[in-house]
Amino acid sequence: MIAIVDYGIGNIQSIRNMLLKLDQSSVFANNPKVLEQSEGFILPGVGAFGEGISKLKASGLIPALEHQVFHQNKPVLGICLGMQMMMTRSSEGQVDGLNWIPGEVRRFPAQIGDLTLRIPHIGWSAVRAKKSSALTAPLRDNSRFYFVHSYYASCADREDVLLESDYGISFDSAISRNNVFGVQFHPEKSHAFGMELLKAFACLTLK
Repeated sequence: MIAIVDYGIGNIQSIRNMLLKLDQSSVFANNPKVLEQSEGFILPGVGAFGEGISKLKASGLIPALEHQVFHQNKPVLGICLGMQMMMTRSSEGQVDGLNWIPGEVRRFPAQIGDLTLRIPHIGWSAVRAKKSSALTAPLRDNSRFYFVHSYYASCADREDVLLESDYGISFDSAISRNNVFGVQFHPEKSHAFGMELLKAFACLTLK
């Protein structure tokens, strides 16, 4: 069973609905016992970095989640803000991230030469693989995902970059280190492409 971490931020029902389409059981987790009984975790999130970290800390779930991920080696997938919170810090807010994957979260530049970027980046964008992974192995060459974000991840170690995308600049659209995975896009809103990725993640929880 996959636990969707419920700390008060994120459209957790839409993630659960997508998992139901895959015949994958899931549960909303707001206490350590549920995390302990699960085989893998999804850390969702939308909105501001500081508020997300503050609410996650207030939930009291971080120690239990880190125990399951780093001592029990269960896979975790961060989505959108959930991925950003996995990093070391963000230019949005003054609080530290979880530092599960070292790196920074930065705001898209409004202007690049003569190009004016509309922020936030909203819509479908292609991804390109930077390394092999069981999470992204099923994806097709033309895979596209739905994004809604004003900030982007930049990994300190380029070996942690799983997928890249472009929006005025190249940015890290998916990251991974061992059993920790994060995606900037919303697989639950990305139709068949998102289903393929979530199905691959569900398979990881069974190993």
